[in-house]
Amino acid sequence: MKKIFAFLKKEIMLTVAVLAAVVSLFITPPTKAILKEIDWHTLGTLFMMLCVLEGFKQENIFEPIINFSKKFKSMTTLSLFLIFGVFFTSMFVTNDVSLIIFVPLTILLFRKGDKEKYILPVISMENIAAIRGSLLMPFGSPQNLFLYGQSGTSVWNFMLHMSPLCIGSGILLVIFVLVLYRKNLKEEFNTKLKDEDLAKLEKTDERKDSALRIKIRKTAYLLLFAMIIFTIVSRTKYWPVAVAIVIVVIAAVNIKLFVQVDYVLIFTFLCFFVFSSSIASNPGISGVLQKAVAGNEYWWAIGLSQLISNVPASIVLYPFTDNFSGLIYGADTAGLCSLIGSLASVINYRIYVREYPDRGFKFIKVFTLVSWAFFAIVVIPGFFLCRWKFF
Repeated sequence: MKKIFAFLKKEIMLTVAVLAAVVSLFITPPTKAILKEIDWHTLGTLFMMLCVLEGFKQENIFEPIINFSKKFKSMTTLSLFLIFGVFFTSMFVTNDVSLIIFVPLTILLFRKGDKEKYILPVISMENIAAIRGSLLMPFGSPQNLFLYGQSGTSVWNFMLHMSPLCIGSGILLVIFVLVLYRKNLKEEFNTKLKDEDLAKLEKTDERKDSALRIKIRKTAYLLLFAMIIFTIVSRTKYWPVAVAIVIVVIAAVNIKLFVQVDYVLIFTFLCFFVFSSSIASNPGISGVLQKAVAGNEYWWAIGLSQLISNVPASIVLYPFTDNFSGLIYGADTAGLCSLIGSLASVINYRIYVREYPDRGFKFIKVFTLVSWAFFAIVVIPGFFLCRWKFF
């Protein structure tokens, strides 16, 4: 029991999701209709993405990016590279994975270069980059994956509507970096990084596999990733076949990978789907929420996300939404308000406190200041953009 409680304490979002699902089933008794309302398509797609991205990490597919970081000789250019590395990779490998790649690298580089004072502001901007870069693509974040699946819009229309937020955020991030180094834009960075330091960032594997086996696994993961993107973009009804292919291929090339998949996120999604379906099925509650949420989706998404994060907030609010633009713009802006607003921010916090266990409060302080400065600039333009309907 102690281990169970310790696990639930560690996984706060999962605990909240389980409690919400259980309570909702007392409000609306479970029926077959509620089970049908669960978005199994999104859950299947999320499972595929998590499996393949775990494969990417284990096979060090991002190693060239890490090695390239040694080429920069000034703090301004290095910081821009790291921040926009997160910004662009988050569009394709999700915001949390991009942070897992670049935040440990940032901490290591700045430590070795005696620039630790810049770690917190830069990884805070990397957090913003992950949130705002990932919003461009349907598969950049879990909430986008869910909302895109529900919307029925094309991937090109989705990207068109998200591009103003993405481009504007990119420009603003450049300005933030220039402000950070305003006293000396050419401040030098003399890295003392060695190859063995970079090796610490890579996943180690005790197996002494041949180069051929490693190449087979990398090729398999890249092909599976391409198939998953096609499955998402094409909206094919044969997605269960894609899930089966992912399972079979990974079982063939590296069955142990399944142990490392983030099932907590998948089960959290499932619980919030149950909660949302149960609430939507209750006429009294759904009627009240419909009146409250409709027309105010943007602010509801931002506000509710501060309590349960933007992924579950998107799932809960979607059935009561009239303005899809307001919901998705709000969900993708909510992560700028607080640590709980986005699961990606929680991951960033965990990475930092693992290296600096006694500086958790300092992280929250700097993260909040930087994020709120960014939020204050983008929140009103985002609100007016809600008038631009997706369909």
